[in-house]
Amino acid sequence: MSECPVNQIIRDRGCSAALKAVDDTLYAIGGKWKLQIVVALLSEPRRFNELQRTLGKISARVLSNELKDLEQNGFIYRNVDAEATPVIVQYELTEYSTSLSQLLLSMINWGEDHRKKIINDQFPVSD
Repeated sequence: MSECPVNQIIRDRGCSAALKAVDDTLYAIGGKWKLQIVVALLSEPRRFNELQRTLGKISARVLSNELKDLEQNGFIYRNVDAEATPVIVQYELTEYSTSLSQLLLSMINWGEDHRKKIINDQFPVSD
């Protein structure tokens, strides 16, 4: 059986470096809402209230803070159309946000598999 790639990376780079990299990742995208906001913006740019409705139980204050953090880290762009009446503000993903694609795909697949596992563990199908 081949070795887990994560073990090899930790051995090659060192545990401290791996921990620092995970810490940096969690700083940029950690928390309950950041990746959910990115997923919500994958299909199209959205206005603040649209995002809040799409995400469900997120307060305006938390959404505003998360959007600021995502913008600061280069994942989203706040597009203001001052020519429109009223002014239209939309949030859209930046080109840099595509760097999250592999991570999101892995999380989607893992989440689906995990949900199935938990359901099967709680309600086993007998033959």
